[in-house]
Amino acid sequence: MGVNEDTLRRHYKKKWSGLQLWNQLTHADKYLLYAHNITSHMAIDEVSLSQGELYTILSSRDRLGRSGKVAAVIRGTKAEDLIKVLALLPEALRETAKEVALDMSMSMVKAAQWALPHAALVTDRFHVERLSADAVQQARIDQRWKEIDREAKAIIKCKKQGKKYKPIILTNGDTPKQLLARSRYILYKMPHQWTKSQLHRAYLLFQLYPSIEQAYRFHRDFKNIYKLEDLHKAKTALVERIKRAQDSSIEYFQSVAESLIAHWERIVAFFTNRSTNAHAESLNAQIKLFRSNLRGVTDTKFFLFRLEKIFT
Repeated sequence: MGVNEDTLRRHYKKKWSGLQLWNQLTHADKYLLYAHNITSHMAIDEVSLSQGELYTILSSRDRLGRSGKVAAVIRGTKAEDLIKVLALLPEALRETAKEVALDMSMSMVKAAQWALPHAALVTDRFHVERLSADAVQQARIDQRWKEIDREAKAIIKCKKQGKKYKPIILTNGDTPKQLLARSRYILYKMPHQWTKSQLHRAYLLFQLYPSIEQAYRFHRDFKNIYKLEDLHKAKTALVERIKRAQDSSIEYFQSVAESLIAHWERIVAFFTNRSTNAHAESLNAQIKLFRSNLRGVTDTKFFLFRLEKIFT
């Protein structure tokens, strides 16, 4: 049509889009509220819109598709800020929520407890499993730094002696340092998911570093708890894993045990309805994709205005 694309974009934003008449424009960069999207099953999570700026999103897990998902978008993650904004939603509607899925953030817990007083709080299983997985990775990283230090000292020693340094080569062609670096992804998988080469790498890893094998076995056993459908059996298994973690020589799993104890009620609540926060994670992924398609966020208010058209 012979119209410059930048001119067309500006004209759409200022004239055609309806942004200037938006009823939430004055506070859009601070919060957005859609009380009619509060349902029995909710989810709360955070998402980064631009340059690391975090927004907390309260969404409905009962709505299919994109429409009617978002109930609130609030800048920041502090419990006090979230409560202040959520208090603007009608109390009668907030009291209709029966369950809310969330991660292990205490600010989210505090805000959800206040804003949705009749809702059961459920800690998402994937965040709990990731906590355990992170402990395994930390055990691997610690060993890798030790190998890096050991190799650097060996190289310096060889130079002083006028010799050429020859690294240790394992049966799969890796050096110990490479073995630890390349084992990252296999530690996230279960043994039946390993390929033949990964199986060989895991064998060498566990043979050379028994502490990593101990950490991995704990993580694997911990993940298997979520396959249990009986609440009593799940609680018993969790108590046993907590005791094992507390008695473990791996300090990271002692921290995992403390986190499990701190979030106990919300973790075991999962086994009632087996609710997860996958809905919120999916919503976050869709928002990030939308942000990516727009080549980033230059105007937060206009971005949220366009977001409203999709998810409310």
